[in-house]
Amino acid sequence: MSDKNSVHKSISSFQHRVEQSLDENRTVDVEKRHSKGYRTARENLGDLVDADSFIEYGQFAVAAQRNRRSEEDLKAKTAADGVITGLARINADLFGSGQAQAVVIINDYMTLAGTQGFFHHKKIDRMLEVATEKTLPVIMYTEGGGGRPGDTDVTTQIAGLDITTWLVWSQLAGVVPRIAVNNGYCFAGNAALFGGADIRIATQSSCIGMAGPAMIEGGGLGSFKPEQIGPAEVHTKNGVIDILAADEVEATALAKQVLGYFQGRVGDWSAADQSLLQGIMPEDRRYTYDIRKLVNVLADKGSFLELQPEYGTTIIIGFVRIEGHPCGLIANDNRVLGGAIDGDSAAKAAGFLRLCSQFALPVVSLCDTPGFMVGPASEESGAARKMADLFTAGANLSSPLVCIFLRKAYGLGAMGMAGSSFKKPAYSAAWPMGEFGGMGLEGAVKLGFKKELEELEGEAREALFNELVAKMYESGRAAEAAAFLEIDGVINPQDTRAVIVNSIGLH
Repeated sequence: MSDKNSVHKSISSFQHRVEQSLDENRTVDVEKRHSKGYRTARENLGDLVDADSFIEYGQFAVAAQRNRRSEEDLKAKTAADGVITGLARINADLFGSGQAQAVVIINDYMTLAGTQGFFHHKKIDRMLEVATEKTLPVIMYTEGGGGRPGDTDVTTQIAGLDITTWLVWSQLAGVVPRIAVNNGYCFAGNAALFGGADIRIATQSSCIGMAGPAMIEGGGLGSFKPEQIGPAEVHTKNGVIDILAADEVEATALAKQVLGYFQGRVGDWSAADQSLLQGIMPEDRRYTYDIRKLVNVLADKGSFLELQPEYGTTIIIGFVRIEGHPCGLIANDNRVLGGAIDGDSAAKAAGFLRLCSQFALPVVSLCDTPGFMVGPASEESGAARKMADLFTAGANLSSPLVCIFLRKAYGLGAMGMAGSSFKKPAYSAAWPMGEFGGMGLEGAVKLGFKKELEELEGEAREALFNELVAKMYESGRAAEAAAFLEIDGVINPQDTRAVIVNSIGLH
């Protein structure tokens, strides 16, 4: 008869094998990681997922290098073949277990610099298949050096380009939310996964490039240090990074917050005193104001999360909540080019509208623009294509759109902010100081009254110009646009939240 306190040899062996893959048995690697101020993959995992909810896939995998390394060495140095994969619940306390399940993929830089080996790919592919079958969101930590040439056990392939990792990852676009998190070096295949995500979060120490130093030098393109290749400060300006985090702690918190916008409504919310909106807009239409301050008053407290703040800066985009409901938001920043929409801003907004459409997020548009940015420099940037893409994205938006005209609404740019036409929104409303026209008032006067202005000089010309602008302003006021039914209504700024909620049925 066996002693109930004894442990079967096979169970003891199993427990030892599990322990070999954990941080407690990788002290040298862990200390090296911590010396850089970084966390281990399993530390990030523990912070990301709900307690006791993680089911790991492929924990006992090691690198496909059995013909060149001992079994014990592989277990000690190539735990899980450099990637932790599994299912977990995230944010169940906010959204319930039914909405909390997600696929988690975390590259482990302590194993062969997070490179992508034979079993590494098989593990990721397995999880992407699970995400496809179960329609589950994916959070992937992408740190790593790209492809691994040292997996000598693999003798049935030449280049290994018939793997399906990027195929399935790309096919998940628009099917499930894909959130990528990066810290440190992210090169080649890892960078291709990061760049393909719907939302890309990176730490300040991130370097992200489609090739690492060895590949660049091997191609005869010069010798570079890893930190010279795609640093975070470059990618925040070109739009590759959506959200910049200080470190892995903040990046992980942001990943959970981003996922929450796709998981549904929260019941616990609060909002600022909406009468504050009445005092945000300056009396003089020529003066600027802080659009982010306005958004933070309008949205639920603490719910506004901006994306790509340093790219396409004439438009801000991001997630907000209104009475707990997640929404997308686009808004002109009148402090940059007067709110004129340039090519990069149009491209940024178009991409975000597509994301909102794919995942049925209602969109709130706050319009204050003199129109699209024009001129030779704008055309050199591909303005016609990028700006037209904003129309395409807006016209094909399948989720509800509410457009609030805060002040200026001129020309094609205003139409782009309204989803391609003032007829597209479920509801379009202006604040009382709203002003409308086929083009900016000043430009319209200069173009339409060129002859009359040229006949005068000095103060007389300026007086006529100001008089004509004032007349155009009066004829294009919000009340007049509403009277001609070009918009649905004029509202008190403090009623904006109620208008959004009631017009698209967020109750």
